[in-house]
Amino acid sequence: MDSYLLYVITMVLLLLSFFKDREKTRIAIKKGWKAFENILPEFLVVILFVGAVLAVLDPQTISKLIGEDSGLTGVVSAALVGSVTLIPGFIAFPTAALLLRAGAGYMQIGAFISALMMVGVVTMPVEIKYFGKKMTILRNMMAFIFSFVVAFVIKKVMG
Repeated sequence: MDSYLLYVITMVLLLLSFFKDREKTRIAIKKGWKAFENILPEFLVVILFVGAVLAVLDPQTISKLIGEDSGLTGVVSAALVGSVTLIPGFIAFPTAALLLRAGAGYMQIGAFISALMMVGVVTMPVEIKYFGKKMTILRNMMAFIFSFVVAFVIKKVMG
């Protein structure tokens, strides 16, 4: 129901914008569409990948790999996968929700999301270019360790 409310609010605001300045609204819609077109390929790849994983792995397997009972092994696995995966946040959080519904543990998903957002193994070459090798490695190591702090805090909060 909340989604419909957001759609209605968006449409009302879009109409207000259109009546106030048609040209600016048209330009904004074109820019938004271009951004959507740029994001769509990676969005579809991730959705297809997660869909395939959820189709192949049953909830028991997901629970075994990264469920609450997977313990430290599951947290480390989730953090490692998050470290080497390049997914934007707006895709990562719905993916995390799907994994939670499929049996993943909160602590493991916390480690996955925090490593995903903070550790950049894939982007290291660019980061090294701008910040240097030592700083890049230090920042990524600290971010990786912090993902375990996040997982621990989530364990304490969620019980």
